[in-house]
Amino acid sequence: MEKITSFTIDHIKLQPGLYVSRVDQIGAETVTTFDLRLTSPNEEPVMNTAEMHTIEHLAATYLRNEPDWKDKVLYFGPMGCRTGFYLLLAGTLRSEDVLPLVRDCFRFIADFSGDVPGASAKDCGNYLDMNLPMANYWGRRYAALLENIPADRLVYPE
Repeated sequence: MEKITSFTIDHIKLQPGLYVSRVDQIGAETVTTFDLRLTSPNEEPVMNTAEMHTIEHLAATYLRNEPDWKDKVLYFGPMGCRTGFYLLLAGTLRSEDVLPLVRDCFRFIADFSGDVPGASAKDCGNYLDMNLPMANYWGRRYAALLENIPADRLVYPE
């Protein structure tokens, strides 16, 4: 079998950043998948499931309510390796195109307080697995990176 695209990226060189993972044509539509990498793979500790789950709830809520982008948002969710998230958007897009959106989303996560949207037994299949303080921490950390992100953190390493 062929290696899938995400397994062809050199995870030894990969650093936290905002990358185009792939661009797919589905009929007449194009979908761009973004790799929102929050930790340095195999160098830093991975995120725990509770904060990842909280980030997923907050980011999905933010993105699906953002007036200019909500109709382009197809999916936001965690990577199995727990080093980041995938964001799928309709259209052919570059990292620079979505940088303000992703930065503002993670600012929202950094500053969020109160009840996490969808964190109830009725709304979520694992609502007790949440950690808002750590989600705030990761939100601050990633938003800070995105404030002045180097150009080499917007394109996968060779």
